[in-house]
Amino acid sequence: MRFLIIPAAAALAILAAPAAQAGCLTGAAVGGVAGHMAGHGVLGAGAGCVVGHEHSKHATAARRASDQQPSAGAQQQPAGNSSGTAQQ
Repeated sequence: MRFLIIPAAAALAILAAPAAQAGCLTGAAVGGVAGHMAGHGVLGAGAGCVVGHEHSKHATAARRASDQQPSAGAQQQPAGNSSGTAQQ
């Protein structure tokens, strides 16, 4: 009976929230395998989903931050001194 419930629950989770699952499936797969080795497969999959989603969220934030920074070729002038000469 369990062999029917687990795939059905996984399919329902995938179809229920496709936009909010970034990193969850990969983390759940890794956590499920690690949990299975320790005798707690479902618990490992749940924890892996949480960790994978958190990792994905931080990676996305870092990617957005690096996209907003100016390119290395563009030089910025110092604030308050637009002429580039020292003020006396």
